[in-house]
Amino acid sequence: MARKIVVMGIGYVGLPLAIMLANAGHQVIGVDIMKEVVEAINEGLLPIKEKGIKEIFAKEKVRQNFAASEKPCEADIFIVCVQTPLENRRKVADLSYVTSAIESILLFLKPGNLIIIESTVPPLTCREVIKPLIEKRTGLTIGESIFLAHCPERILPGNSFYELINNNRVIGSIDPKSAYMAKEMYSSFVKGDIDIVDDVTAETVKLMENTYRDVNIALANEFSLVAETIGIDIKKTIELANKHPRVNILSPGIGVGGHCLPKDPWLLIQVDPMNTVIVSMARCVNERMPEKVASKIRRALRDIANPKIVALGMTYKPDSDDLRESPSLEVIRILREEGYDIIDYDNFIEGHRYKSITDIARGVDCIVVLVEHTEIREELEKLDSEIRSVMRNPIILRIGTSYKPDTYDLQQTARF
Repeated sequence: MARKIVVMGIGYVGLPLAIMLANAGHQVIGVDIMKEVVEAINEGLLPIKEKGIKEIFAKEKVRQNFAASEKPCEADIFIVCVQTPLENRRKVADLSYVTSAIESILLFLKPGNLIIIESTVPPLTCREVIKPLIEKRTGLTIGESIFLAHCPERILPGNSFYELINNNRVIGSIDPKSAYMAKEMYSSFVKGDIDIVDDVTAETVKLMENTYRDVNIALANEFSLVAETIGIDIKKTIELANKHPRVNILSPGIGVGGHCLPKDPWLLIQVDPMNTVIVSMARCVNERMPEKVASKIRRALRDIANPKIVALGMTYKPDSDDLRESPSLEVIRILREEGYDIIDYDNFIEGHRYKSITDIARGVDCIVVLVEHTEIREELEKLDSEIRSVMRNPIILRIGTSYKPDTYDLQQTARF
């Protein structure tokens, strides 16, 4: 059955969801506090890049069913997709965006409404923060006169539409009716399995998924540091180790970026710091990787006075325009603050585009590939000699990540 749905927050998570719901026949209002985002969407312009987003957004039924607004309105279902960043000093979740979104819809809530939280939150948030807020301010009772569910997003930016449709989903709630109401809505477009659990389990599942990946990436990164110390080829060593039938080591990288992996482990640590020792250590390993990368670059340039450096790739993963928590930016920041002459380029980022690597390599001492976009890899492989011929010192360090959904590949043409 078609519903009127308000999606609070139309960024990397909320916008693809809103478009998919409109495509499924629901009437959707996407709400964002940024006026320029709302105006752009209503004019047919999209603020994010996603595979297939333009084609789906251009469909007549999507344009008829979807509109953006700066304010919410009455609806049957309200979905909260706003960010939950960390408070930098304490490394705990800042829930102000979530509570502000909830507060902004309170005047429009009526008996029978369903509120779904897609934002990633610490365990117990739904029952200890959101439920009391709604019940106190509206006089409605969760599970009786109004309904609340948590369905954490599980998408990979860059491949959102495929994953929205095909990924399994977990729906958690305090009461069964809320969960089944949410399941009915998601079933209108989700082809994957939909599992129903309690709200705390759903909150924890998302954090465990990303913490698992973060810990395993940290292990791979530590292996790479050990390999560097003892002078062996880490890529070959991991390849051989993974031939063991019960071993699957990921490939190391320059750090961990994006909106989930650098943050979600901290939300587990927040609720139980005594029993998350490994999680805490993994976070520390991955957070120090940009400094380790900066150190490698320093060593490669130690014999060159006042070296000129070109940094290629600024996003947190290849073939994306997503800069959120990018370790590449941290490497660049570290070197720049130390006084290195470093210029950053990335054809996915406006204001940092370039015509060719050969063009920007003229007279420089070092090209550092921090994020190996496909076009960067192809140009380096095709024109390596030409690029080196125009450099003052032909040092090319390919230390960036070549990303796949569940792996990180470290590619190097220089030993450190």
